[in-house]
Amino acid sequence: MDKKNALRAGALASGTTLMMLLMSSPALALTRDDGDDPGKGLSVVQTLGLYVLIPLALFAVIAGLVMALDKSKIRTIKPSSKAAVKSGVDAKA
Repeated sequence: MDKKNALRAGALASGTTLMMLLMSSPALALTRDDGDDPGKGLSVVQTLGLYVLIPLALFAVIAGLVMALDKSKIRTIKPSSKAAVKSGVDAKA
Protein backbone atom coordinates (compact mmCIF):
# COMPACT_ATOMS: atom_id res chain seq x y z
CA MET A 1 0.00 0.00 0.00
CA ASP A 2 2.88 2.37 0.76
CA LYS A 3 4.31 1.85 -2.71
CA LYS A 4 1.01 2.83 -4.27
CA ASN A 5 0.79 6.03 -2.21
CA ALA A 6 4.38 6.93 -3.02
CA LEU A 7 3.69 6.44 -6.72
CA ARG A 8 0.60 8.66 -6.48
CA ALA A 9 2.53 11.38 -4.63
CA GLY A 10 5.34 11.26 -7.19
CA ALA A 11 2.93 11.46 -10.09
CA LEU A 12 1.11 14.38 -8.51
CA ALA A 13 4.34 16.26 -7.78
CA SER A 14 5.77 15.72 -11.25
CA GLY A 15 2.46 16.60 -12.91
CA THR A 16 2.15 19.78 -10.91
CA THR A 17 5.74 20.78 -11.71
CA LEU A 18 5.25 20.08 -15.40
CA MET A 19 2.05 22.13 -15.53
CA MET A 20 3.71 25.05 -13.75
CA LEU A 21 6.59 24.98 -16.22
CA LEU A 22 4.25 24.84 -19.19
CA MET A 23 1.99 27.60 -17.90
CA SER A 24 4.82 30.05 -17.25
CA SER A 25 5.90 32.07 -20.22
CA PRO A 26 9.47 33.31 -19.94
CA ALA A 27 9.35 34.62 -23.52
CA LEU A 28 6.98 37.38 -22.40
CA ALA A 29 9.56 38.59 -19.89
CA LEU A 30 11.49 40.26 -22.70
CA THR A 31 8.53 42.40 -23.69
CA ARG A 32 8.57 45.76 -21.92
CA ASP A 33 5.36 47.34 -20.70
CA ASP A 34 4.52 51.02 -21.04
CA GLY A 35 6.14 52.95 -18.23
CA ASP A 36 8.46 50.08 -17.39
CA ASP A 37 11.77 51.41 -16.13
CA PRO A 38 13.85 48.52 -14.78
CA GLY A 39 16.76 49.35 -12.54
CA LYS A 40 20.23 47.95 -12.46
CA GLY A 41 20.42 44.24 -11.70
CA LEU A 42 21.84 42.76 -8.51
CA SER A 43 25.22 41.08 -8.38
CA VAL A 44 25.61 37.56 -7.02
CA VAL A 45 26.97 38.87 -3.71
CA GLN A 46 24.08 41.32 -3.33
CA THR A 47 21.53 38.61 -4.14
CA LEU A 48 23.03 36.16 -1.63
CA GLY A 49 23.18 38.86 1.01
CA LEU A 50 19.59 39.92 0.43
CA TYR A 51 17.98 36.49 0.22
CA VAL A 52 20.30 34.33 2.38
CA LEU A 53 22.41 36.31 4.84
CA ILE A 54 19.83 38.86 6.01
CA PRO A 55 17.15 36.19 6.76
CA LEU A 56 19.74 34.06 8.61
CA ALA A 57 20.85 37.08 10.64
CA LEU A 58 17.24 37.94 11.52
CA PHE A 59 16.61 34.34 12.56
CA ALA A 60 19.72 34.36 14.77
CA VAL A 61 18.73 37.66 16.42
CA ILE A 62 15.15 36.51 17.11
CA ALA A 63 16.33 33.12 18.44
CA GLY A 64 18.92 34.83 20.63
CA LEU A 65 16.35 37.22 22.06
CA VAL A 66 13.94 34.38 22.78
CA MET A 67 16.63 32.37 24.57
CA ALA A 68 17.95 35.39 26.48
CA LEU A 69 14.53 36.56 27.62
CA ASP A 70 13.19 33.09 28.48
CA LYS A 71 11.88 33.31 32.06
CA SER A 72 10.93 29.66 32.49
CA LYS A 73 12.74 27.37 34.88
CA ILE A 74 15.42 24.98 33.73
CA ARG A 75 13.74 21.79 32.64
CA THR A 76 14.95 18.58 34.25
CA ILE A 77 14.66 15.14 32.76
CA LYS A 78 12.63 12.78 34.90
CA PRO A 79 14.11 9.32 35.35
CA SER A 80 12.45 6.49 33.49
CA SER A 81 10.34 3.91 35.31
CA LYS A 82 13.18 1.31 35.18
CA ALA A 83 15.58 3.72 36.84
CA ALA A 84 13.04 4.49 39.54
CA VAL A 85 12.51 0.78 40.28
CA LYS A 86 16.22 0.11 40.32
CA SER A 87 16.93 3.01 42.65
CA GLY A 88 14.08 1.87 44.87
CA VAL A 89 15.60 -1.62 45.14
CA ASP A 90 18.99 -0.16 46.04
CA ALA A 91 17.40 1.99 48.68
CA LYS A 92 15.77 -1.03 50.40
CA ALA A 93 19.00 -3.01 50.50
